[in-house]
Amino acid sequence: MKRSFSLVHVLLVLAFFSHIAWAVKGSSHCKQTHAAEIRPHSVTITEFGAVGDGVTLNTKAFQNAIFYLNSFADKGGAKLFVPAGRWLTGSFDLISHLTLWLDKDAVILGSKNSGDWPVVDPLPSYGRGRELPGGRHRSLIYGRNLTDVIITGDNGTIDGQGSVWWSWFRSKTLNYTRPHLVELMNSTGVVISNLTFLNSPFWTIHPVYCSHVIVQNVTILAPLDSPNTDGIDPDSSDDVCIEDCYISTGDDLIAIKSGWDEYGISFARPSTNIIIHRLTGHNRNGSGIAIGSEMSGGVSEVYAENLYFFNSSTAIIIKTARGRGGYVRNIYISNVTLAGVDTALRFNSNFSQHPDEFYDPNALPVIERITVKDVIGDNIKVAGLLKGIEGDSFHHVCLLNITLNVTTESPWNCSFIQGYSALVSPETCEPLRESIYPKHYSDCYLLANHLWSSGNQNRGPWLLSW
Repeated sequence: MKRSFSLVHVLLVLAFFSHIAWAVKGSSHCKQTHAAEIRPHSVTITEFGAVGDGVTLNTKAFQNAIFYLNSFADKGGAKLFVPAGRWLTGSFDLISHLTLWLDKDAVILGSKNSGDWPVVDPLPSYGRGRELPGGRHRSLIYGRNLTDVIITGDNGTIDGQGSVWWSWFRSKTLNYTRPHLVELMNSTGVVISNLTFLNSPFWTIHPVYCSHVIVQNVTILAPLDSPNTDGIDPDSSDDVCIEDCYISTGDDLIAIKSGWDEYGISFARPSTNIIIHRLTGHNRNGSGIAIGSEMSGGVSEVYAENLYFFNSSTAIIIKTARGRGGYVRNIYISNVTLAGVDTALRFNSNFSQHPDEFYDPNALPVIERITVKDVIGDNIKVAGLLKGIEGDSFHHVCLLNITLNVTTESPWNCSFIQGYSALVSPETCEPLRESIYPKHYSDCYLLANHLWSSGNQNRGPWLLSW
């Protein structure tokens, strides 16, 4: 059986990273609207017959507790308290105006029986399950059409026990797409904070068609060889703030999505206004921050700052393909530190998986106004692998104040892109060598507004010499 992360692994990770400056919290950029709110009604899961022995299945207890608390939704809401123990359960639904609170020694365990994870319809922006045609297993913690939902605690743990799902995936014995650990659909006012998430069967935290989402102070762990265990995947969602997180998984730490090919184009709900601050982590097969490859509804206004990625495959990637359509525009990434990363920056236009044969191969993505600045990196194999699409060049890619210690003789490989650069070492590829200053800084997303940012203060005399 493939290994999974245990609480011992979690404690070691937290102890180690408590000494790293990147993991130290700073001032919050996420506007807390409900997290500090005290619910006037509260119950404990044991009041509904739950047994925290790690063996007894408690799905009915969770369902009954939440059904009872629904009567308080219009009376200020309620809190479901999960005390210390190991609480085995199948999938259960949340309700509006609810706080799910886990004590520091509480562990919610996902059942290893696939029958405890019901099959639901595919997302309309995907047209089918992401892995297989048809439906998909519902997430362990699930909710739809909700308002004011908080999943938090005193660093309790939610463990999907995903190793059995990874085995079924590898042996091709699944009938439906694997479940996420947490998925909220069509919901607003969502807060997920102060918890540890382990061993998701598939993507870990998946807000889809949501607005006003905060994910803050969470740790997400899965083995580096676990398949598709993304950390946080905002999907066709807006006003999302992700802050002070440590993620180590088998795929992308954060992947911003918005639907798949013709279904995403038709559904037409973009992901926009995504803020990421103080993210630390690593992976073996994915990236630190990814946009796509399912980006057919569009992705824009992404702001990511103060990032630290180490011992990873790729730091920043935009993934797309012919047939995706949609757009990725107005992306701003700054203050990035890298160590032992194979590729610092990548545009990959060859993600050829499509939901069915009805996609339009002439639907080309628009990729433009991408700014990456203030990056340092040591032991980097490739600085940039930037591949646009023939006949569909990516425009206004701007690189500023980037210094990478690259171990290969060909640090940049670029095609079908256009843009500008300044203060980049090693020197960028030919399509990006035209200087940002003095003529093109206004062509670069947000750069005109950040000339005097902290990352560029040491460049003051140079800026004044235009």
